[in-house]
Amino acid sequence: MAIITLTSDWGTRTPFASSVKGAILKHIPNAQIVDITHNISPYNIMEASFVLKNSAVNFPEGTIHLVGVNTEASLEYPHVAVLHKGHYFIGADNGIFSLLFDNMNDVEAVEIEILQESEYFTFSTRDVFVSAAKMILEGKKLKDIGNPRKELTQKLAFKPGTYPDKIVGKVIYIDDYENVYINIDETIFKTTGKGRPFTISFRTYDSEINRLSKAYSDVVPGEKLALFGSTGYLEIAINQGKGSSLLGLTLNDSVTIDFFNK
Repeated sequence: MAIITLTSDWGTRTPFASSVKGAILKHIPNAQIVDITHNISPYNIMEASFVLKNSAVNFPEGTIHLVGVNTEASLEYPHVAVLHKGHYFIGADNGIFSLLFDNMNDVEAVEIEILQESEYFTFSTRDVFVSAAKMILEGKKLKDIGNPRKELTQKLAFKPGTYPDKIVGKVIYIDDYENVYINIDETIFKTTGKGRPFTISFRTYDSEINRLSKAYSDVVPGEKLALFGSTGYLEIAINQGKGSSLLGLTLNDSVTIDFFNK
């Protein structure tokens, strides 16, 4: 069965998602369509890459992921079809793929050369990406869809600053529960911390956290906590509460972990 996922910034009040689904079912009647999300902040490829990176890995190989975020093509940012670890990704080469993949050496990409049916050029996901997905599912190779793109557009993700006794990161994502995700993964935490006591702090008063939880329920409702969840990144949250609002944390805010000798 053909599996096609959709990730976009269209929201749920527009006709765009349903139009793309209709086009998919028109051209690929046996397709199983999965909405990853249509609530990416407008044009936010960093947010889109975070959501898609933590979702796509759970789908079977052969899945086609259509990325409808900032899709208008240009000479600098053409439409591309990308193969990475058995998964296909179709979108504009606006930097999202360099954020999405950890290893760019394991990537095959082509610039899509498909004549679209519509005379309008503002709805690429429906008018170009679906046709490319159909060709892939018909057994076409990427080289049949377009010309090789040797290098994908690079957008450097902000890396946490690491020091002998400190890590300085930033907020990269806030989910619908207002749990806050920091760009500090567990490997960096363990490598830098070496098992030492620590304090996690951010800009608001009385914000320090000095232990890691395994689950949100490890603390009483209304209490703040920090943990490494399923994404692998540090999360700051409030059990049964809205962490972002109550702790005053917003996108790009700094979060510091200080380590102390025992």
